[in-house]
Amino acid sequence: MPILLVMYFYEVWVRSHRYQNHSPLTYSSDQQLAAGSIIQVPLQKQTVAAIVFREVSKPQFTCKPITQLVDIPALPGSSLALFRWLQAYYPAPVGPVTQLFLPSHTIKSTSHISPPALQPTQPIQLNDEQTAAFQAIKGSGTYLIHGRTGSGKTRLYAALAQQQLAQQRSVLICSPEISLTPQLVSSLEELLGHKSIVLHSKLTPKQRSEAWSSIACAAEPVVVIGPRSALFAPVHSLGLIVLDEAHEPAYKQEQQPYYYAPRVAAKLAQLHEAILVLGSATPPVSEYYLAQQKHRPILALHANATGQTVPIQRTIVDIKDRNSFTNKSPHLSDPLIQAIKLALERGEQSMLYLNRRGTARLSLCQNCGWQAQCPHCDIPMTYHGDSHTLVCHTCGIKESAPTVCPVCAHADIVLRTAGTKAIADEVLRLFPEARVQRFDTDNLKSERFEQHYKNVQQGNVDILVGTQLLAKGLDLPHLTTLGIILADSSLSIPDFTAQERTYQLIQQVMGRIGRGHTDHATAVIQTYNPDNLTLRAALDNDWQTFYAREIAERRQFNFPPFSHLLKLVCKRKSAAAAEKAALKLANELAHEFGNNLQVDGPTPAFHEKSGEYYHWQLVLRARSRSTLLTALTHIPASGWTYDIDPINLL
Repeated sequence: MPILLVMYFYEVWVRSHRYQNHSPLTYSSDQQLAAGSIIQVPLQKQTVAAIVFREVSKPQFTCKPITQLVDIPALPGSSLALFRWLQAYYPAPVGPVTQLFLPSHTIKSTSHISPPALQPTQPIQLNDEQTAAFQAIKGSGTYLIHGRTGSGKTRLYAALAQQQLAQQRSVLICSPEISLTPQLVSSLEELLGHKSIVLHSKLTPKQRSEAWSSIACAAEPVVVIGPRSALFAPVHSLGLIVLDEAHEPAYKQEQQPYYYAPRVAAKLAQLHEAILVLGSATPPVSEYYLAQQKHRPILALHANATGQTVPIQRTIVDIKDRNSFTNKSPHLSDPLIQAIKLALERGEQSMLYLNRRGTARLSLCQNCGWQAQCPHCDIPMTYHGDSHTLVCHTCGIKESAPTVCPVCAHADIVLRTAGTKAIADEVLRLFPEARVQRFDTDNLKSERFEQHYKNVQQGNVDILVGTQLLAKGLDLPHLTTLGIILADSSLSIPDFTAQERTYQLIQQVMGRIGRGHTDHATAVIQTYNPDNLTLRAALDNDWQTFYAREIAERRQFNFPPFSHLLKLVCKRKSAAAAEKAALKLANELAHEFGNNLQVDGPTPAFHEKSGEYYHWQLVLRARSRSTLLTALTHIPASGWTYDIDPINLL
């Protein structure tokens, strides 16, 4: 008698950016599979990884068979629930969403590898403020830690982690930048006596896959450390989630799905009935307001963790007063040069902060006014002196820098608006014996901060020059002197978050000094607007004054947290076509939703031209987020992108 082969049918989520549908695909299998199983399936001419969503009845169409069941435990139910929530909350196709939950490299079982060993450690010692915060964190929910820089937030995180590990629950700690990971890993492993699993995109595909698999296969509690993407790791029994430096824009995903990590973390904590801690010296204005309105605990840490108060000797230099620039240096004032010189004599470190890459932002001809612009994006190209090239920081195109003007053939080409490379060169000219290193996103892999952290931390670099990469969370015991080259550069950005971002950046970079490792600290702040209220509040560490003024403006002009935003961007071959399409949709939405939806625009996007395309945008505001989700159903299928809950409108 012939044996009847029983077939099963499953809806699966495929890991491929090519799959842009919002629904799962159906495949067949001759074996029964659990929801969350990791499998391999054929997709067009490729074999891709996929996740089993659920078993379904035999469909009316022919199904391709599942190729392979990967020998690894199924994803926890919390991961499946998070997937479904993410797709509904930040609507996006299945393919890109699945990429968040599965690594790109082949997944292999690591069941033969022992989980990280937990070493017996003494309870972590906390000061009075830290102890009060620790005791206030009781049970699941969201807690905002408003802790000044140097107040010991990491030690508090470690104490909370130690508590959860003792209860056999795992810990997930997120950092906004990969460059901060080595310091965070070192501090937590020393305090916890527990080896952590690091998971981020700078690992090789093989390393990332092995780290992911070790989390999925772990039979004991784990400590996972990584950027926002670590939120999608298959961690079982999470007890604690921490978002350190929770104000950072890096927690916003800039491609589909456009998720915001604090929202994802809140949902993940809810699914695990875990504690969520948002830690920051400069909390996001919207998050602070929501915490107040929803009566969530806001726990303050004011005291320096070392117990030592170090007053910062501040000097504010008005750049407009050129009498402060007499040392033949166009960008470094006399007080700043003197402060660096004194630090070198003492064997101490200095940091020079400028949130602008390259050697010069503008290259122009003084004879005819020609300016080097990207041929695709119509924006100024940045000059990089080390390679003598012009680079567009929007589309990435590179060109050799001309030695004469391509229009009038005049040789009088000047460079304006210095970047970090120009500052580093200037410092080397002024202090030729100093050990100088520059850190920004132009660094090669071997030059990145994470590769040099120990060297910098041990004081083997005299002068650090860099962008906002250096403003975040670093604790450098030899650093005593700070120079802010242009304090108000972000104030001129045409966005509703410009004041907030300026406050955050100035506060964060000021927090790199005066942390109690020495009894002195010096800061020289160069600015065109020494009386600016936001700048003054940041320098005075006056959060409450800044927050009161900022939240009043947000309320007046109906920006978050008093409305929800949806940014729609139209891409066309010409500016006229982009404007016409955007205007047509704006009129349709206004007619459909009436007073329930405010439609602003169309206007050119901040970067209007990129490559061969022009971009025009609409900004939608609504009291109800569901209104914006409904509006998304009216967006044309092609030529449009959308970002719900954008953290800025650039």
